[in-house]
Amino acid sequence: MAIGIKISLNDRLYLRDPQETPLGQKIIRHSILLIDEIGFEAFNFKKLAKRMNSTEASVYRYFENKHLLLIYLVSWYWEWVSYLIDINTMNIEDPERRLKIIIENFVYASKENPSIEYVNESVLHRLIIAEGTKAYHTKMVDEENRDGFFSNYKTLVQKVANVISEINSEFPYPRALASNMFEMANNHIYFAQHLPRLTDVTVNDENFDEVEVMIEFFANALLHNCPGKE
Repeated sequence: MAIGIKISLNDRLYLRDPQETPLGQKIIRHSILLIDEIGFEAFNFKKLAKRMNSTEASVYRYFENKHLLLIYLVSWYWEWVSYLIDINTMNIEDPERRLKIIIENFVYASKENPSIEYVNESVLHRLIIAEGTKAYHTKMVDEENRDGFFSNYKTLVQKVANVISEINSEFPYPRALASNMFEMANNHIYFAQHLPRLTDVTVNDENFDEVEVMIEFFANALLHNCPGKE
């Protein structure tokens, strides 16, 4: 049974909110599956429409282009991880325990399936690992940033940075550490799967435990070996 979660995203990313209609949800579902299958470079709305047994015009009623669709999917994931952190750290007072849970959510967000029928979280996680940085490593990033396209990521990073500052209020780089932990989780899963000489961890199928241990190692070493933390 699907649960009642509606992810709030920047309304400039879409022409019509795809979460609001069966066709829009179908676009989300099949775009995740198709990008995962063929890659973002080969993906286009003609192929998506064919996969959906629909028309290109129907897709263009929701998204202006495939780049904005990718940002939408990546933003959906950022917001989902942020939601998981809120739920899983609720009523936990110890900030070090909260940070451990946050790292686990960074690595294993796809395991906590919300049963949202039109989103395959495991496939979306693979898409984020392989394609996610393409949403903001572009020439248009400054303009899109001014339009607020990456606010979900900033909110997620600030949420984690606040926990880091609770652990060590004198740590000088809480946002840098927060964003690096998130990117590290995705990058080193990707490296282990495709470029293993760029990492020291291995992953087997959907077992990312070594990645989680590595991130905890770096976070703890930094937070416990700088001014303000004995």
